[in-house]
Amino acid sequence: MDRDTNNDSKIKLGLGPNIIQFLILVLVNAFVGAMIGLEQTVVPLIGVEEFGIQSNALVVSFIASFGLIKAILNLFAGKLSDKWTRKKSSDIGMDIWNSSSHDSTNST
Repeated sequence: MDRDTNNDSKIKLGLGPNIIQFLILVLVNAFVGAMIGLEQTVVPLIGVEEFGIQSNALVVSFIASFGLIKAILNLFAGKLSDKWTRKKSSDIGMDIWNSSSHDSTNST
């Protein structure tokens, strides 16, 4: 079957025909922006309250190191999700999270 003769398989340009995809993109960007905002407000609090960091320069370096490590780990996570699918890698991550959070709560 030739793709040019099938009307259902043609790419439709413009915002109107692709409004659902556009709204999903807007929603995803809003969530990413919210996470960055949370990271910039919560991570310094963790640095001050949990680790006793009092210097503003150290708090900023704490945020920067957190972001750098997160970016590096995201590269590995992306490769794993390509290899194992997103669902399986997410399930493995949740299993690791659950096992580590239960271990830390039982030990204190």
